Amino acid sequence: MRGEVDPQSSMFHYFSVASRIPADHPLRRVKKLAESALSAISAELDGLYARTGRPSIPPERLLKAQLLIAFYSVRSDRLFCEQLDYNLLFRWFLDLDLESGGLDQSNFSRLRERLVETDIARRFFDEVVRLAR
Repeated sequence: MRGEVDPQSSMFHYFSVASRIPADHPLRRVKKLAESALSAISAELDGLYARTGRPSIPPERLLKAQLLIAFYSVRSDRLFCEQLDYNLLFRWFLDLDLESGGLDQSNFSRLRERLVETDIARRFFDEVVRLAR
């Protein structure tokens, strides 16, 4: 019997993003390694940001996003930020829920450059590689 397409989708969906990521997906292990590496440099990341003012994109999210960009060969920050609106895997990896907005490309690029200029970004990537080995 031929199935039919139902153009009337459900209004509400109740599922966790993590439930949509296969248990054996390689990014599950990478996410644990990245979070471990981030915990090692958390105090230094705190030192880069003021205590007052408008909240910024968390540096953990910026650094983990760079891993995704490298792994999936995303060609630009603009394309990466666009993909965050519909890519569940990317949202899960960056700890973004389904209801929160994506990232603003111009802020993303500017803040990423600021992190890359410091030694912290290199140390993060080195630590992820070290842990993976």
